[in-house]
Order: sequence, then structure tokens, then C-alpha cells
Amino acid sequence: MTARMASASAALLAGLANIPSRAYTRTMSSPCYCTVLRAAMRRIAASYDAALEPVGVNIAQFSLLRSVRRAEPLTLTELGRLTELDRSTIGRNVRVLERMGLLAVGRGKDQREATVTLTPDGHRVLDAGAPLWESVQGQIEARLGPDHAESLRAALNVL
Repeated sequence: MTARMASASAALLAGLANIPSRAYTRTMSSPCYCTVLRAAMRRIAASYDAALEPVGVNIAQFSLLRSVRRAEPLTLTELGRLTELDRSTIGRNVRVLERMGLLAVGRGKDQREATVTLTPDGHRVLDAGAPLWESVQGQIEARLGPDHAESLRAALNVL
């Protein structure tokens, strides 16, 4: 949790202490954005995972490979910034993809920092997975309609 989030949480909790319990109950009876988004994310991720199964990766792995392709070679720190994931999560995921033969990890200009590049197999997985990924993108857009799909992207980008 960042210091900004901790400060916001503390301010929210301090404010809640002054709200009568009935008002708090009414507030808590409204749908939780986090719960709704997480449920939608699980359903969406399951669709991508099923589509990508033939190439042997899940959507989280495929997304990480796409990020590496866009900026390779890059350090683990740069990859973490690009994907908005913490260093330990990036490290674990990169190790899995390295064991799968999809990423190569080497030393950068600064010998203390590891760099990540796609292997030939990593490029093949991305190339083979692209039409599968695009198919799910199309299914989601068809279900939402182009206007709602664009509104969803815009709303999520605000967050």
C-alpha cells in the first residue's frame, strides 16, 4: 500500500467514525465497485485464459510477454513500472516465463540489474496467441457494443 493510499484510508476511516451506524449500513448496502470489478475481471480473464490455452499461457503471462515485446530489452524495474506490478510479482512471473523458455534474463549495463528479452519461442507464442487474443477482444466488444466498449475503456482509464 502506498503512503497516499494509506493516508486516504486513514482519512476515510476517521470520517466513518463520526457517521451514525444507520448511515454506515446504508452506505455499505450499495454495490462495491471493487467487488463488481473483480467479478467481471475473473469472468473476462477466464475467457482469455481459455482462448490462449492452445499456446500454453494464460492472460497474465500473455500480457507480460506483450509488455516485454513493446519495450525490450528492459530491466525488471522498468517492466514493473510499465505493468504497474511490484518487483516481487514481476520477479516471480518472469521466472515462470523463463522456465517455460519464453523469456531470457540477462545482465544489463548495470550488473546489479537483470534485463528481460523475448526468446524465439516467446515471439512464436505472441504471434500464435495474437489472433486468439483478438478473438476475445472482439467477443467482448460485440457483447458490449462499440459505444459501451469505448465508454468502459474511458472510465477505466480515469481510475
